[in-house]
Amino acid sequence: MKQTLIAGQDLRKYGQIRCRETGPGEPDGGTPAGRWTCRRFAGFAALWLVTVVAPAAEHVLWYRQPAATWLEALPVGNGRLGAMVFGGTSKERLALNESSIWSGNVSPTDRVGAHRHLPEIRRLLFAGEYAQAEALVAKEVLGDRPLGSYQPLGDLWLEFPGHEQGTDYRRELDLDGAVVRTSYRVGGVTYVREVLASAPHQVVVVRIAADRPGQLNFSATLSRVEAAQAESVGDDVVELRGQADQGKPTAGVRFLGRVQVITEGGRVENRGGRLRVDGASAATLLIGAGTDYRGGDPGAAVASVLTTARGLSYAQLLAAHIADHRRFYRRVELSLGPRSPASDLPTDERLRRVKAGEADENLTTLFFHLGRYLLIGASRAGGMAANLQGIWNEKVNPPWFCGWHFNVNAQMIYWPAEVGNLSECHEPLFALMEALRANGRKTAREVYGARGMVSSHRTNAWHFTSPVKGLTVWPTGLAWLTQHLWEHYRFTGDRGFLATRGYPLMREAAEFWLDWLTPEPETGLLVSGPSHSPENMFLAADGKPYNLVMGPTMDQQIAAELFDNCLAAAAVLGMEDDFVREVRAKRGRLAPTRLGADGRILEWGRPMTEREPGHRHISHLYAVFPGWQITPRGTPEFAAGASKTIAFRRSNGGTTKITNVSNSSNVGWSLAWNAALWARLGDGSRAHETLGFLLRRAIFPNLFDGHPPGVFQIDGNLGGAAAVAEMLLQSHTEEIEFLPALPAAWREGQVKGLRARGGYEVDLAWKEGRLSAASVRATMAGKLRVRLGDRTAERSVRAGEVVGFDGRLETPSAR
Repeated sequence: MKQTLIAGQDLRKYGQIRCRETGPGEPDGGTPAGRWTCRRFAGFAALWLVTVVAPAAEHVLWYRQPAATWLEALPVGNGRLGAMVFGGTSKERLALNESSIWSGNVSPTDRVGAHRHLPEIRRLLFAGEYAQAEALVAKEVLGDRPLGSYQPLGDLWLEFPGHEQGTDYRRELDLDGAVVRTSYRVGGVTYVREVLASAPHQVVVVRIAADRPGQLNFSATLSRVEAAQAESVGDDVVELRGQADQGKPTAGVRFLGRVQVITEGGRVENRGGRLRVDGASAATLLIGAGTDYRGGDPGAAVASVLTTARGLSYAQLLAAHIADHRRFYRRVELSLGPRSPASDLPTDERLRRVKAGEADENLTTLFFHLGRYLLIGASRAGGMAANLQGIWNEKVNPPWFCGWHFNVNAQMIYWPAEVGNLSECHEPLFALMEALRANGRKTAREVYGARGMVSSHRTNAWHFTSPVKGLTVWPTGLAWLTQHLWEHYRFTGDRGFLATRGYPLMREAAEFWLDWLTPEPETGLLVSGPSHSPENMFLAADGKPYNLVMGPTMDQQIAAELFDNCLAAAAVLGMEDDFVREVRAKRGRLAPTRLGADGRILEWGRPMTEREPGHRHISHLYAVFPGWQITPRGTPEFAAGASKTIAFRRSNGGTTKITNVSNSSNVGWSLAWNAALWARLGDGSRAHETLGFLLRRAIFPNLFDGHPPGVFQIDGNLGGAAAVAEMLLQSHTEEIEFLPALPAAWREGQVKGLRARGGYEVDLAWKEGRLSAASVRATMAGKLRVRLGDRTAERSVRAGEVVGFDGRLETPSAR
């Protein structure tokens, strides 16, 4: 009989509780996952029965052993505080994060007056003198790279003497409840730990319980690898104070973390920075943290949240946390087929089987749900935008400083925000754009000699916007980011947002591009430059690799889209002024996307030989996804060229020569982007195949996305979730298309709650690879147009109206 505990209960009231999971055909079953059936006994004459619905398999990651490494631990987060839970029996570790703990500081990075050299740099590039142009850029344009990185808060360590040989072990992450749970038995006693990160109360909560009174004995302390010390405060608090990179030139924010223990029975001793609990039946630990990133001493704020949380029972904290989480998480449901036998296996075993070639479509469902879970946990209104690892990072010097990288990574993190019905989670990205405004204006003016605002390919917590050493000139980051502003409006219809936040940022970004573009001598068309196609290089006539050109295809596509979006937004807002007229005029003069002799889309606007044919970036297909200028119906020749381009990338150009350890075949985020591209091109088979590559080649045991060599990046998780959504629903062409890229492997299934542009919420069900029913709910009045293959249907709808469709796109119901 499987044994567990009812989470959050005061076990002294009920005596020992034993539970077993009943199957769907047994009494109290009734759900695909079964239900927990629990009985009270041990000293009570009557039996007491309670049934609690257990999380379904597609919402649970679980394991039979503790995490051996950080990449096996399980995440909780509230948008500001995060923890990775290892689940050890005798020694438990929670790796803690607070999203504003950054080393470094504000430092000048602009090369003032660099724009004086732009005419010569452009002349050299137009003439094919790449070496001289890149040397001049390095000497006169690129600023020093600012130092500093996102850093961990520290670790909470829990030690349980005598628990080395625990049995009946289970560790799980319940995505639906946003709780990590660890359970095991020692000496006839069952122990359960639950960990959550509460957004309503801004604390990480750890609940520890034993199913026999007085059997809970443990110690707790906080530590950090550097620049912090733990000390005891009062009877029940351990405090960790420090500063990122303390004593170094890169010294950053000051931070504070506190853990407070509340016991049920037993006694507490607090000495030397360590709490000791003996003879308790249960205990709740509250972890608060803060920094001086926004000014002031964080101590008062941390004390306040701990005082509030301490006044509530664990049951109250848990209930508030679950209610808050589920108002986001439960908006979307997904099933990609019947429950498979593999669904009952531990997650790491399922992943091993998939890596060995077995099919497990339910694991794809779990991966999709995890993506949405991670965005909820990493990005909440009022907090920092999710960085390269969301909010979860264990290293003081993490790869790529764990910042915001605008040449795909930061944007990919937010690809599922609107379609995945998590529009509120988009807010921190908008706030980041606004935070870039002051520096972005200065960089535009002093480095590029232009109006408006600009940002290069990356930034940190201090919001630098300059082109700096380490990469090269690429003034396109902010322009790409503004797509998210227009998309937010397209999905929500929030005219107030567009008028006060979206359009002003879009306008300033476009003002820069109006000044930045320059005529191409051969054609007179406007091109961007000096710039490059992120992060690829081409081989010039001298056989050497270079990256700077005039008119790289991605820049041209983003500029075109930005101008189109500004014109559309101005029309919505009823604006017609000199800016709008200038945008309209220059939009018509932009150099277009071009096809090569072999039918592929040219990456640099002209025929060039790629140094890395299998490069992880596929920037010149921006107009396919996340853009929408290239579509199979609207631009079939270019859509075919896009298909050839992806196939060429994936085959490494038909060669076996490896020039980089990270390419389009083994980088998680690149595979996610490829899957979304195939979905936009209507190729469900290849999209599904690419998702399979993602799971087999780039996913860690905790289902975190990987980048070689062994680095977690959250972008692949979120990009993968977005790709699944794109396979099932698309709305970028002014119509809602049902099942546009449904693969044969997903013969039956359903999805509920995906969002479509125009303010619609969509439910779909299909059987034998064909739509069986669809439901579209309008959140605002408008013209609804839907598509299924070659069939279309159109009608006017009222706000709040729900329109139902059958598999032939007929509308049997509207209410």
